[in-house]
Amino acid sequence: MAMHEQKIKNMEQFAAVSGISRPTVSKYFNDPSSVRTSTRQKIEAALEQYDYRPNIYAINQNRRLTKNIGVIVPHIGDPFFAEMARNIETLIIAAGFRPMTLSAHGDANQEVENLENLRSLRPAGVLMAPLGRSSHQEAIQALCDEVPTILFDSHIVGMGAAFVGSNNNQSIGLIVNYLCETGEPPVFFEMREPSNPNANKRRLAYLAAMEQLGHRPHIIQAEGQGWDFEEIGYREGKRVILQKLLRTNTILCSNDRLAIGFLAAAFEMNLRVGGDDGYDIRVAGHDDHPFSRYTCPNLTTVSQDYSAIAETSAASLLQLIDQEDHSPEDRVTLFDGALVIRGSA
Repeated sequence: MAMHEQKIKNMEQFAAVSGISRPTVSKYFNDPSSVRTSTRQKIEAALEQYDYRPNIYAINQNRRLTKNIGVIVPHIGDPFFAEMARNIETLIIAAGFRPMTLSAHGDANQEVENLENLRSLRPAGVLMAPLGRSSHQEAIQALCDEVPTILFDSHIVGMGAAFVGSNNNQSIGLIVNYLCETGEPPVFFEMREPSNPNANKRRLAYLAAMEQLGHRPHIIQAEGQGWDFEEIGYREGKRVILQKLLRTNTILCSNDRLAIGFLAAAFEMNLRVGGDDGYDIRVAGHDDHPFSRYTCPNLTTVSQDYSAIAETSAASLLQLIDQEDHSPEDRVTLFDGALVIRGSA
């Protein structure tokens, strides 16, 4: 084990005791291959001798362009956003950057605080899924004006250099067509005050799909706010069933988490859910939530292309960082969903 002659506190002290100039030491820490082999060996021997490890974040802040990339999601407890963050982090790390993932936990003020914290770290870029309607848009705009930013999942028109998300018109149309072809036309079950703007797009897509097929649309809105979608789906599902508000035996939920709650309500009310003979009700959702294949019965849904959204978001940001012109273009990339037929419908 090497004997450490003294404790080195910063790069200036390390440069002095190692006998190597401060700029050369800094150059080494930025890219070890950028200095001569003999110099690199000397620096690495000194690192071992003095047990010095630089503060990477402090080094970052002295660079014109840091290696930090912010990843902001509305609620990390939502498995969809947890999976998106995991995919994005993996891609960012592979590209040589450091992801810093922050969650708003469904709170607009926390979202603003996350933005401010990121700005103080001078990130190279930001990937953000904003809360949407409840977001303080002026704070998001201020970030976009200063830092290359790509929005994903939740689109705020005019903000960010690009948006990457799902084609809700295609995916809702796909599952409405399937449900109408295989049984009674569906009612649309959503929250009255949805947390995510995708819910509004899905309602409009449902109305358009039903009109195209010549069916009368029927929308039921669940009371409740926030991100406890399963609880809202369960509580409001029981109310809808008890009050006999369904005009059909087929329910299309705005997202899988609402559908999971509705399935629990149907079970408690002794309703048989499924697409086989003898069922009382059919239930479908949207997203292909990681738990949707393990409900009982497992949930028919439309999958979002997690990997494509993550890959395109990350690639778009890295390309933007490499460009000198970071002016917004508001490019929109949407990925189609795929029908996933399971036991609930």
